[in-house]
Amino acid sequence: KKQTATQSQKLMVFVLTMALYGLATLFTELIPSFQAGLVEFSVEYFLFIPLTLAMLFDPMSAALGAATGELVFSEIMLGQFGGLGELEKFITVTIGVYVAGRLVKDPRNYKMVGFAAIFGTALQLFLGMVVDICKVQFAVEDFEAVPGLPESVFATEGFAFLNDLLFSGILFCLLPTLFLVPRLYGKIEPLLGMAPRTEKNSLGGVSLKMVVGCVIAFVCAAAAELLATSGLSLIDWEADWAGSGTALAIGLVIAAVVAIAAILVLKARSGKEQAKAE
Repeated sequence: KKQTATQSQKLMVFVLTMALYGLATLFTELIPSFQAGLVEFSVEYFLFIPLTLAMLFDPMSAALGAATGELVFSEIMLGQFGGLGELEKFITVTIGVYVAGRLVKDPRNYKMVGFAAIFGTALQLFLGMVVDICKVQFAVEDFEAVPGLPESVFATEGFAFLNDLLFSGILFCLLPTLFLVPRLYGKIEPLLGMAPRTEKNSLGGVSLKMVVGCVIAFVCAAAAELLATSGLSLIDWEADWAGSGTALAIGLVIAAVVAIAAILVLKARSGKEQAKAE
């Protein structure tokens, strides 16, 4: 029997992922970046949070929660919204986390957890790179050469892809996921009243239907980004207080409150189920 989740369980996974990842993305705003020659050391995101939850719970709920959390807390809460331009990041994050979650049939398998974590991260970054290349190739955005690299959009975007993957991808996606998934396995699922995932009850690996769905979603994301870059973003909003310290502080507080509330609800539900069992 597959590890199916009820609508309420999916909602809890969604809210928990949204709050935790939203909180994490706000923290990345506080972390400075460092440049060493061509290499930039910056924390792009803490994708290990949704990756971990996607490997333990319903992958789609965790993926949508992560994308929504980033949009709500690191964009709207900071006083900015790019309209159609937000769709590209939303969809690519969803695809990356969802695929990673589906790849893991047994969270106790360290090798598969590690592979899925780095593959999901690489997939999200790769899709973003493809969109950036398309924007230059279709002449909706000017190419900005980087000193020290060949004057080619492929070289520039390829280098940025590897830079993000080898730094943020390994330090803040792969390693934390490898650490958390095996340690949380079997301990966090009962909080939602779910059985731990195994090969027998997993949703299954990557299917043709899933690949087709991801491709269609990515095409929509790329088209939306091209339209937004060309000036058709539909709703492009930026408040006077956008990016201010006050907005960041308020966002951190709200995200923390939502995350704590979600955790408390999980604990309360777990206590009720234990009481019934006794």
